[in-house]
This record gives sequence, C-alpha cells and structure tokens, in this order.
Amino acid sequence: MTVFDKHVFVCTAGKTCPEQGSQAVFEAFKEQIKERGLKKSIRINKAGCLDQCGNGPMVVVYPQGHWYCQVSKSDAEEIIEKDLIANKIVNRLVYMP
Repeated sequence: MTVFDKHVFVCTAGKTCPEQGSQAVFEAFKEQIKERGLKKSIRINKAGCLDQCGNGPMVVVYPQGHWYCQVSKSDAEEIIEKDLIANKIVNRLVYMP
C-alpha cells in the first residue's frame, strides 16, 4: 500500500463547485502532478461536497489542512509550487469562513 506525503481534495460535487469549474481544476492538478513525476508522493482526489457552496471551487490540502477557495485551473500550478513543494501557504486563496 502506498502512503502519500500530501493529499489534495478538490470538491467536484454539491450545488455550485461543478458549475464553477471544479472538474477543470481537478484535471489541472492531476496533469501537473503527473508531469512533475510526483504521483508517488502526492495524491489528487475528487471530493464530495465540502459544505462551502458559493466559495468554490474548493481545494483542501492535507496534512497541512489548508483550505483554498475560488480556485481556478490556472491556480493549480501556484498551489503545487508553493504549498505542495515549498510548504508555503498561498495566502490569496485561503478560505476564511
């Protein structure tokens, strides 16, 4: 069984995330993780509704527990570079309930 260092959940369900482009965000993460050769250490998963409708697409990074809101396809690269690789939070996307 593979144990991942980091795990990314992209909300692709609920009332609004699908309409806000969450599938494209999910695909951008999957593609870039594969291209960078990080598939063995970072897992990208679709998530059910994260109960933050209207703030999406929502992305959650574990084990850090960082919640990101209104994530676009183009934001995936920044989250990968800063949060997943450099362990720095992407402040402009942080979800503040």
